Amino acid sequence: MEMVAIRVLVLVFSVVVHEVAHGWAALRLGDTTARDQGRLTLNPLPHVDPMGSVIVPLLLSLTGSFMMGWAKPVPVHVGRLRHPWNDHPKVAAAGPASNLLLALICAVLLGLTAGIAGRLPARHGAAPVAGFLLLVWQTGIIVNVVLAVFNLIPLPPLDGSWILTRFLPDHLRSGYEDLRRYGMLVVVGFLLLMHYTPAGSYLQVGIEAVASPFFSLAIALARATV
Repeated sequence: MEMVAIRVLVLVFSVVVHEVAHGWAALRLGDTTARDQGRLTLNPLPHVDPMGSVIVPLLLSLTGSFMMGWAKPVPVHVGRLRHPWNDHPKVAAAGPASNLLLALICAVLLGLTAGIAGRLPARHGAAPVAGFLLLVWQTGIIVNVVLAVFNLIPLPPLDGSWILTRFLPDHLRSGYEDLRRYGMLVVVGFLLLMHYTPAGSYLQVGIEAVASPFFSLAIALARATV
């Protein structure tokens, strides 16, 4: 149960940071909506979605699946952005970018913790703490890479769809935007496709490819610290 708790807590923190990043980027680009509604806070209570932040991650963790979840979307008033056409994709990209930054921080902490733990004498009192922290940092890398990669998939309403919309030609954009009316049904259909067809293995390969440099960095730091 310790690992389940770690995975859920890391995911909740990560999706909160993801949403705050959207709101912070929007604020920097002229939209104060998230700030005005009290969403620029790392306090999880205003952000947590009971289904997406607790129930789904818990079930996925218990079944050993990739950790996935979501928080309540931070409100963004596109019309208040200084340059809506160019700024909205930047706001969308801020969420996945924050997850990659968290993965980088976890990689550094993983390397440093592993290096320090390697110096501890056998049965040192700090060994259990070090072991716990190693699990947290490893989970932090994996969860945040999954969140970043998944949210960059160009399926409405994921962040990647807003980025793609900016670059689609006019004759394709309207049909693509029509997919938004189906909301999360499109994403659920995609997840089922990934789960029940060989296509899921390609997504896993992509996630592992993105995660690999972070673990390589951690290994290099651990070796340098020992």
